[in-house]
Amino acid sequence: QVQLVESGGGLVQPGGSLRLSCAASGSTISINAMGWYRQAPGKQRELVAAISSSGSTHYADSVKGRFTISRDNAKNTVYLQMSSLKPEDTAVYYCNYYPVRGAYWGQGTQVTVSS
Repeated sequence: QVQLVESGGGLVQPGGSLRLSCAASGSTISINAMGWYRQAPGKQRELVAAISSSGSTHYADSVKGRFTISRDNAKNTVYLQMSSLKPEDTAVYYCNYYPVRGAYWGQGTQVTVSS
């Protein structure tokens, strides 16, 4: 059973940047597609970005050109570099398999974009 631990969130001003990390343990994720998801208050969880085992990427239109997903298979870790952040990016960010399997989610990391 994989355990996913997200980190790197925080409070940032509009236009700022953050780098999120997702460290996996209990199972290797290198052969799996992984995704970053987010859930804003009162909204459904949505896919932000995904990366295949070979490194192909996919982004939601709302973050295209601003966010970059990457992975380090040796570290069993997935990253999300976020730039030009907007208030509407405020949410709890989670990583998980893509597509999601089962009901497991990590604790997520809060990103708040506000002046």
